Amino acid sequence: MHSWRFDAIGTSWEIETVDPLNGTARARVGGIIEAFDATWSRFRDDSVVSSLRAHGGTAELTPAAAADAAAMIDTYRDLGRATDGGVNPLIGSALEALGYDAALTLRPGTRQPGGMYAGHARWEHMLHGEHGSLTLEEPAVIDVGAVGKGRLVDLVSDALAEVPGRVTVDGSGDLRVRGGTARVALEHPYDTTSAIGVVEVTDAALCASAVTRRTWGSGLHHVLDGRTGLPVRTWVATWALAGDAMHADGAATGLFFDGGPEIADRWGAHWVRMSSDGRVERSRGFPGELFTEPAR
Repeated sequence: MHSWRFDAIGTSWEIETVDPLNGTARARVGGIIEAFDATWSRFRDDSVVSSLRAHGGTAELTPAAAADAAAMIDTYRDLGRATDGGVNPLIGSALEALGYDAALTLRPGTRQPGGMYAGHARWEHMLHGEHGSLTLEEPAVIDVGAVGKGRLVDLVSDALAEVPGRVTVDGSGDLRVRGGTARVALEHPYDTTSAIGVVEVTDAALCASAVTRRTWGSGLHHVLDGRTGLPVRTWVATWALAGDAMHADGAATGLFFDGGPEIADRWGAHWVRMSSDGRVERSRGFPGELFTEPAR
């Protein structure tokens, strides 16, 4: 297998193919990532979501971005309702209040994050993606981190549909495999040299999330409860296996909350999650092997 490694949207990517990708394919992948980032990055002053943060309003989208908006907002709607507002696409304000801002100050500000847009009904009223545009009724910071990287992995994978053999697109923890099988370890959240299990991914996507990644300060990390604006505490790592990376990514985020297993099951996703005290839960029929006994 040939591997193409590069950095994009603030993280490391790797695409594995039987034969090296030619310049045309690489340029196509780069264009897709740049267009997605130019729409959805809250770290770029020139992005679409940054143009809405100060005053709200409506921004026109390209056809591709409009399709992304519709798909991601629908997925957030399912997640928000299942988790009683725990998962929220307007969590960006709280992330920035805690220091995870465009400048990566990683120092909490004087303003408390709070659950400004608590509850799914609140943000659903504020954020709309329809008729080829993105509308924000009030000033807020959109952050699509719960599903966005998975969506982008899907877009890149689909763009390589004509590449023969197994193609694995790995966006640093969010991966999709097409045309074969990849055996993937479930990395222990407290020890990157060991795993709590392993699963084979065949023409599917596996996404992982852990509160031990992207951490700073005292007990601060990137997985926040949309109702409070504060980091979650009960669950420390999640994994979700689904037919596409966007739903696997969304399920992995939802699993940090009550209601997460139910929405994952409804989407047909298999899953594993580990609690802060080391308990492990998994979905019925999870196809992988766990090296630790699941909680009963």
